[in-house]
Amino acid sequence: MRKLLVPIVLVAAAVPAVVAESATSAKRVTVGDNFFVRSSGVPTVTVSKGTRVKWVWTGDNPHNVKVASGPAKFGSSTMSRGSYTKKVRKRGTYTIVCTVHGGRDQKMKLVVR
Repeated sequence: MRKLLVPIVLVAAAVPAVVAESATSAKRVTVGDNFFVRSSGVPTVTVSKGTRVKWVWTGDNPHNVKVASGPAKFGSSTMSRGSYTKKVRKRGTYTIVCTVHGGRDQKMKLVVR
């Protein structure tokens, strides 16, 4: 019995990191000093249509969230702390940047299915 429970627990723990969030839940995205999600590369966050995406500022520098390209435009004000939440209603791929630091330093992809 234990052998069956261990794989199920491991799979259940890994699923939230890979599967898109449901339409009624929220997806948290970290806004750090000159990065979204993690400190290197261009991360891709995938969510379902209707999901609330919440960008949470964790660094000290001012940043914003602006859609550079995608099926809809939205964006936050520039701030050093707090959060910005957007319910994504249009499917597609969004390129999001911080206009303070530019897409070269601070960019992410948001895929809405």
